[in-house]
Amino acid sequence: MQYKNESERLAHLSRRDALRAIGGFSVGTFAAPGVLNAALVDDAKKGNAVSVGAFSLLPAGSIEPQGWLRRLLEVQAQGLTGHLHDIWPDVGTDSGWLGGKGESWERGPYYLDGLLPLAWQLNDARLKAIAQKFVDWTLDHQQPDGMIGPTSNNDWWPRFVMLKVLAQYHELTADKRVLPVMDRYFRYQLQILPGRPLRDWGKFRWQDEALVVLWLYQRTDEPYLLDLVRLLQKQGFDWVANFDHFTYREKMTAEYLKINKGEGLADLALATHGVNNGQGLKAGPVWSLLSGQNNDKTSTRQALAVLDRDHGQPNGMFSCDEHLSGPDPSQGSELCTVVELMYSLELAMAITGDAALGDRLERIAFNALPGTLTDDMWAHQYNQQANQVEVSLHLKPWVTDGPESNLFGFAPNFGCCTANYHQGWPKFTNSLWMMTHEQDRSQSDELIAALYAPCALSTTIRDVAVHIVEDTNYPFRESIRFAIDPAAPIRFALKLRIPAWAAEVRLTVNDNVVDAKPMAGFARIERLWTKGDRVELVLPMPPRVSTWFKDSIAVERGPLVFSYCPGESWVRLRRNVQQSSDWQVFPAGPWNYALAIDPTAVAGSVRVTEHEVPAFAFSGKQPAITLSVRGRQLPAWRAEDGVANPLPVSPVKSDEPDEDLTLIPYAAAKLRITAFPRLG
Repeated sequence: MQYKNESERLAHLSRRDALRAIGGFSVGTFAAPGVLNAALVDDAKKGNAVSVGAFSLLPAGSIEPQGWLRRLLEVQAQGLTGHLHDIWPDVGTDSGWLGGKGESWERGPYYLDGLLPLAWQLNDARLKAIAQKFVDWTLDHQQPDGMIGPTSNNDWWPRFVMLKVLAQYHELTADKRVLPVMDRYFRYQLQILPGRPLRDWGKFRWQDEALVVLWLYQRTDEPYLLDLVRLLQKQGFDWVANFDHFTYREKMTAEYLKINKGEGLADLALATHGVNNGQGLKAGPVWSLLSGQNNDKTSTRQALAVLDRDHGQPNGMFSCDEHLSGPDPSQGSELCTVVELMYSLELAMAITGDAALGDRLERIAFNALPGTLTDDMWAHQYNQQANQVEVSLHLKPWVTDGPESNLFGFAPNFGCCTANYHQGWPKFTNSLWMMTHEQDRSQSDELIAALYAPCALSTTIRDVAVHIVEDTNYPFRESIRFAIDPAAPIRFALKLRIPAWAAEVRLTVNDNVVDAKPMAGFARIERLWTKGDRVELVLPMPPRVSTWFKDSIAVERGPLVFSYCPGESWVRLRRNVQQSSDWQVFPAGPWNYALAIDPTAVAGSVRVTEHEVPAFAFSGKQPAITLSVRGRQLPAWRAEDGVANPLPVSPVKSDEPDEDLTLIPYAAAKLRITAFPRLG
């Protein structure tokens, strides 16, 4: 077909046309929400070399949430996410991203980055309509030079986020407007960046745009896009070198960062900023697709290692309130960092195929994310603490944040989390399954169960529709069942991630036991699959302990971390709009306990009781699992200004009487002790 111009050619490219144009792969090969995958190809004739990622995330809409996960997403839609457009001017009808005179920076794109996938996952017409307004305005109001977004703000950074939104939207709808708009914008940016380079937030978050540029390259094969990626990387912060030679090993201070001297956007402050670090963990894997360097590809592991060593927390996070703040579990972690770190791990796992990143991702998703949200998702924290003994108005212990930082509320401390946290669960849902496609027809395609939660997968392998229903109450139960129903018999490999904590795994196909010995963290079953095949994976979850700050211990079972809740007295600080209020929470009893657990014989020290999984799976009112342990109070371990003092070094002694203590999942306890002193 002949085209009048390049824009007409791009507009004509449907999703299937674009995929065929760069190698004839099926629609299922390609990634949704800004995700890179194995379909990126080498193009030696043009001097371009794009490396291949290990897995590909499936197009948005391929995975339908079910069971407890769907109920949770429905609660999110009924909570703040589903009403924010109507009650918050920053993302309301006067938003600059709707052509108004209101907030015109990051909050509109942030909100869309979670609202849009949630709306389509639930097939919610009302939420779709809200998202569509923002998308339509952005696509229909591109400036003549190619710039997108509000004219009142020309910062590159918020456009990175809106580009991720547009990539997701195109995966869901194949709207023909998207590719030409992106193409014109990227051509404009390549021309302008040398004279108006990345700065502050954009400089430290360049990888978030680079992945969308490569996403477009998958669909258009335009070599200038790789030039743009190289320029973004050149102007951006070198996260790989930062983590290779990590120097920020102590708790930051406002004085050290010179926050009060106007240095809040200087490189030092931004390099130690928690959200930037969470986003920076994907920089190496994204860049590795062009650099081809193994050190770039594996840099996420190195980043996690140094952050864990110096700032690690039992909930899977590192401390950042607002900047890196050391290993004390009374320090906080910002909610924006939680969801951005999850997204980085989703991408890094797709690019590297590293099963350990899936382990970390589940630890964060099943603990830190729901642990900082109320059960109705009408309130959230800015900062959460692993040892959180009071939620109240205090400046202590935050490095650079304010006194409302750990309140549960509408927009505590700062509104970025109010806009941004919505992406956490929808993008996790989109990452449950991944895929590899083999160009060599003698090799089997692979479907990868990367993360576990109840869902249904619909995809295509070599033109055969494959439907898989994953039935499970994981992470609260050990069994995961897969009903595999291809439209016709087809051979492919099913790869199941085996968490590092799992031992004596049991795997059956149609009730017949098969070898579950993992290779590189995955068990692999290759066979001719037919309608009605059934697979069951059982991941035994004996309780165990891990060691943290000052040799304290955390109690774990499967991917869940457990906490002691002293009882909670919720006090409304203020009413906001509709069902939104700001809350303080005070302990109803003592929290300062040490546990009598022998790390060499944990099973003999901990009793596990399973309960019915409640409608809201992480509810504190009806926890799905409880652990019974013995402990004693430590009267000398106290709180000051609502914050638990530093842990005493374990092992400790106490003359107080033994008590039976009940531990509940971390996310269920809004007041909690998670890192415990250990009795000697």
